[in-house]
Amino acid sequence: MIALSLAEIAEVVGGQTHDIPDPSVQVTGPVVRDSREAGPGSLFVAFAGERVDGHDFAAAVVEGGAVAVLGTRPVGVPAIVVDDVQTALGALARHVVRRLGATLVALTGSAGKTSTKDLIAQVLQRKAPTVFTPGSLNNEIGLPLTALSATEETRFLVLEMGARGIGHISYLAGLTPPKVGLVLNVGSAHIGEFGGREQIAQAKGELVEALPSEAEGGTAILNADDPYVRAMASRTKAKVIFFGESGEADVRAENVRLTDTGQPSFRLHTPSGASDVTMRLYGEHHVSNALAAAAVAHELGMSADEIAVALSEAGSLSRWRMEVTERPDGVTVVNDAYNANPESMRAALRALAAMGKGRRTWAVLGKMAELGDEALAEHDAVGRLAVRLNVSKLVAVGGREAAWLQLGAYNEGSWGEESVHVSDAQAAVDLLRSELRPGDVVLVKASRSVGLESVAQALVETGAEGEVSAR
Repeated sequence: MIALSLAEIAEVVGGQTHDIPDPSVQVTGPVVRDSREAGPGSLFVAFAGERVDGHDFAAAVVEGGAVAVLGTRPVGVPAIVVDDVQTALGALARHVVRRLGATLVALTGSAGKTSTKDLIAQVLQRKAPTVFTPGSLNNEIGLPLTALSATEETRFLVLEMGARGIGHISYLAGLTPPKVGLVLNVGSAHIGEFGGREQIAQAKGELVEALPSEAEGGTAILNADDPYVRAMASRTKAKVIFFGESGEADVRAENVRLTDTGQPSFRLHTPSGASDVTMRLYGEHHVSNALAAAAVAHELGMSADEIAVALSEAGSLSRWRMEVTERPDGVTVVNDAYNANPESMRAALRALAAMGKGRRTWAVLGKMAELGDEALAEHDAVGRLAVRLNVSKLVAVGGREAAWLQLGAYNEGSWGEESVHVSDAQAAVDLLRSELRPGDVVLVKASRSVGLESVAQALVETGAEGEVSAR
């Protein structure tokens, strides 16, 4: 964080200082909510949760070098006391962002946010120091913590914004007002909470509504291939840049193909030129993510050649998102278990089909959460798609939703040999351990709550060390 005195922080957040001998002492280290991350010069933010109360760790973090605690009660060590920690954290982030000279880029969408954010960050880092959201910490706590990690040297701040209802993105954009806003897509993720795609589009479009006008330097980057996103152009006063595979897009891809290993290759076209890209990531869905990143980079002054090189060398920064591991015995494990929705499931299955040409393919799939009334139809459709893509075997893991996955495969023409329903992760590992052969490709994917990353990890460890159980 940029250096701020405790007195200034207290004023910004509307807090009272307690047990602070010298309010001019500065916070020079990170702002953290995990006591294990606190260190010299840091500010520890104490949240009181249902199981753990951060205030209980106050003395330990100060003893370890933290300058003070931001909490809701005095704790016997230097502290700034506020009525609401989350509100105070947001106010502090807003203050710091205003002080920074960085260009703030914000992005949202139903699918692909984290992968695209990681691509944008890797491209922009080649131009200037860049700070970006770690993993998927894109909510009202993770976003301000990321913003507060920026320093005087930061030139680009890339923030992922998530939403579970109308008004959420508007709130986040108020904390960290973006200059560039990117909307990837409007899908069915969290459709059970929103109530429909129109409501999802309304929520995602709050980002472009928050942008400054074109005269003030604001830019909205929109997916020309998604009608819900394309329509957001009318909701902003910012300059509009379209990306996509359609001919009308300002930043587009031509001659898209997949390599023999399932990695996308294409000709990138921008208003400033064209260049060839072959990505290290897996799956054709990364083409759209790459175009979104290219549109951001073009708007911030990078050439087509610079962008193409950066995209071709970019890797996966966030865990459990199309992580590909080649076992010594020739089995390929694709761990995409961080989360799942219908759009990302379809993309992952198509990537599996491309990677597995001439090889046996396994789709180990579990529940897609928060689909509401659409849950049965969406799980059925994913099961059917696995059959249509000639996936060798579908292993549906879990309860009711897994049964719907298998039912879809059965109704599409899988008569029991190509699909199986197992109760839990350990049963899936036991099945795969007994049936996998050298050269097979295994995709593991489900919503985060299912925890199927344990299956992928067990399979990787089995190949390296022998039999291992799922945890």
